[in-house]
Amino acid sequence: MALTKILKAPTSPSLLLSAALHPFTVMSSRRLSSFIVTPSELATALEKPNGSSRVVPVSAEWYLPNDPRKGYEQYLALRIPHARFFDLDAIKDEDSPYPHMLPNGEVFAKAMGELGIRREDTIVVYDSPHIGIFSAPRAAWTFKVFGHDKDVLNNFKLWKEQGLPSESGEIRAWDKTSYPVVKSDMSMVVGFERDEIIDARPDGRFCGTDPEPRPGLPSGHVPGSISISFSELIDPATKALKTKEELCHIFLEKGIDTSPKTDKILMCGTGVTAVVLHSALELAGVGGNKKVYDGSWTEWAQRVDESSGLIVKKPR
Repeated sequence: MALTKILKAPTSPSLLLSAALHPFTVMSSRRLSSFIVTPSELATALEKPNGSSRVVPVSAEWYLPNDPRKGYEQYLALRIPHARFFDLDAIKDEDSPYPHMLPNGEVFAKAMGELGIRREDTIVVYDSPHIGIFSAPRAAWTFKVFGHDKDVLNNFKLWKEQGLPSESGEIRAWDKTSYPVVKSDMSMVVGFERDEIIDARPDGRFCGTDPEPRPGLPSGHVPGSISISFSELIDPATKALKTKEELCHIFLEKGIDTSPKTDKILMCGTGVTAVVLHSALELAGVGGNKKVYDGSWTEWAQRVDESSGLIVKKPR
């Protein structure tokens, strides 16, 4: 059932994402054993090319608006050799009032062509060496929505600590490719639809006691949603995702229905760390369809009124 039917939130056809499944094709051939890739596995794949099938590292380094660091500047300062930069603030729906909404097929194809990415490439997306797993899953999920094979490096911090190759400095323009325009798999995306809603924002923002990083946006949470801060899923020392066993324990402790009969709606501030949740749920083997609420809390908090009771200011 749609959230609009349950909560009577305002709707707009241009803002509510279709849940219809569109045809798409995964072109790459698998070269890595899992969608969560270790530094040594990626290093081996990069050292030993396999014919015409390439493994391409992609940096998706990104920071919250209240953080003075900028992703592209950090990418220039330190990156995996020959890595491309996936700009979450640019590869998006420019017509949406909400940040980081999925781009259409034309925008995605143009960006991939300018990065010199081919449809048959296997993409390994990675994060900041400072924060650890944070924004890379969002970029990897975007590739997946457009049917492109992708993996997430777990993680660049460990890559650096293990003394694996890195480079810095300005980059030349990549040789452009003719990346095809493909339809997105919108069954992976949700607008105002619900089942079991899990919110990846920090607990203070979820409870309404801490401010949002975007000025003027109230904090709080969607009625009935469950708080699992993405930081709970990350090892504090390595900044990598925790083990399957640790993640299973967290989800059971939080009361998540791990059976395939319950769909999971994943959200955060703008749809970035919601995909950290997605990766953790997949790694833990939690059942049920997993959809990302693309507009997430930024959309919700702008489209409902606090007096309506649709912004809850206390723990669940």
